Amino acid sequence: MTAQGAGQLHDALARWATLRPDETAVTAPDGAYTFAELADRTDQLVRVLAAEGVGSGSGVAVALGRSRSGPAALLALWRLGATAILLDERHPADRLNFVLRDSGAEFVLADRLPEGAVPPRLRRVDHGGDVPPLQTRAVAVDVDSCAYVVYTSGTTGWPKGVEVSYRGLGCFLDALATLGLPAGGTGINAVSPAFDGWLWCALLYLLHGQGMAIIDLAAEGGQADLAGRIAEIAPRTVCLTPSLLLGCLDAIGCAEVVVVAGEPCPPQVARQLTDAHRVLNVYGPTETTIAATWADTARGDDVQTIGRALPGYQVHVLDERRRPVGVGVVGELYIGGPAVARGYRNLAGLTAARFVPDPFDGVGTCMYRTGDLVVVRRDGQLEYAGRADDQVKVRGYRIELGEVDRVASGHPGVRAAAAFVARSGDVLGLAVVAEPGARITGPELREYCGRLLAGAAVPAFVEVVAALPTQATGKIDRAALVRDVVPSGTPRGRAPETAHEHEVCRAWGDLLGQPVIDVDADFFEMGGHSLLAAQAIAGLRRTTGVRLTMEDLLAEPTAAALASRLDRLVVEAGESA
Repeated sequence: MTAQGAGQLHDALARWATLRPDETAVTAPDGAYTFAELADRTDQLVRVLAAEGVGSGSGVAVALGRSRSGPAALLALWRLGATAILLDERHPADRLNFVLRDSGAEFVLADRLPEGAVPPRLRRVDHGGDVPPLQTRAVAVDVDSCAYVVYTSGTTGWPKGVEVSYRGLGCFLDALATLGLPAGGTGINAVSPAFDGWLWCALLYLLHGQGMAIIDLAAEGGQADLAGRIAEIAPRTVCLTPSLLLGCLDAIGCAEVVVVAGEPCPPQVARQLTDAHRVLNVYGPTETTIAATWADTARGDDVQTIGRALPGYQVHVLDERRRPVGVGVVGELYIGGPAVARGYRNLAGLTAARFVPDPFDGVGTCMYRTGDLVVVRRDGQLEYAGRADDQVKVRGYRIELGEVDRVASGHPGVRAAAAFVARSGDVLGLAVVAEPGARITGPELREYCGRLLAGAAVPAFVEVVAALPTQATGKIDRAALVRDVVPSGTPRGRAPETAHEHEVCRAWGDLLGQPVIDVDADFFEMGGHSLLAAQAIAGLRRTTGVRLTMEDLLAEPTAAALASRLDRLVVEAGESA
């Protein structure tokens, strides 16, 4: 008997190895396996691991997610009832060492890791070898034991390990099977193997008898080459974050099913996809075994929502006192049911804060507090409304970045948008990807946002970019926006010439944290605001001895115009002397 919770996968592999033995099960940079070969490779790894002493409860770090052996390694570990600890060999050695220590890993399965990333006490398993057939006993596993650990970003600067049980894995697989994807063909997996998005793809495809094409973005030209790789593969199923999907919409025409997950899907993208594909908008934190809700066009859902709970899952939308809110009211989303993770490894306090008693089931279980805000529509579907803690403070005002994203994405010329706080810490910026053929200007979009957002939430500057930067998870990398996107204003190209033009440009540059080399650029379109304007006026009054006022800057917001104003005030002061 196989480990409970993963039996569906073992049965699926045996079925496809019999029915479709010569069809491709997985392709990767190091080669491919058919379903028959994947079954043989899994059996081989079971023997190798068992000979090394791996058994029920053993912690095994796995860094084979970009290899054709990745799925076999997971299946072998789960057949033995072990705990898989997911690694990405591209992560820095310090992070890998932290994960290996914190997780208590005893063994490691890897082709390569950074130098110094494997503590001496860890046993490396030669997964390329083989051993004679062994008499392996049937493994009966406690369904509450740990099937895998995924490390996600932590508030302390170090990642936190989410422990998912075999019970949770089985619940998720039962839900996944209800999707009823057709067998045959290929699905793509372009996610870092250290994140559960990789698991989503691997489990979805294997369960339904589709092959998995692993795309190594870092080795194959990055996000810019993703469309080309997808066109070569001609997948039947595509699973991507909206940020990655934006760059390859024209390459997925052959796909029957498109799964968007990991971050909110822009309305324009959702509408474009539903014209030609079955679309699933999947939502779920790592802490609830990969997913929790989905919207599926095959059952008539609106994929601009995150749909309804997966089979076997429970969702609750609650207020600050954990009471259910009414239809149309914003509340925090809580997830209950057997797929809720066991907690965070070695973090009892954080586990208690996020995994709270579930008052709705009556059997003493926990529900996970997601920190995500949603609205329940009259038809029961959930609209994502941002993060309860995804707030920033700009000039003393609390601003919800997700709200700015959603409002800006509603502009007909915007395909995707991401707000961020510039490096100065007191300027709100917005990066947007334009719809093909659309011409968007910063003033136009700022005016559009101004009609729908409170004044402090209106971006001080807008930059049109070819693509939004992404993390290894495929989600928007706001830190990269902070680092790389600076306000360009509306330059006309004239450098400062007069003494006062140089003085104004130097003062503005110090305050805005960037060189001001165009005297016709607008102070406010470059990221200036009222507080910075007051500082600019005070500084210029000290350095020039001229009694400038805020009204001067508001009336003359370019360096050239304000310098001319300074020239006039100097002349007027001389005449009155």
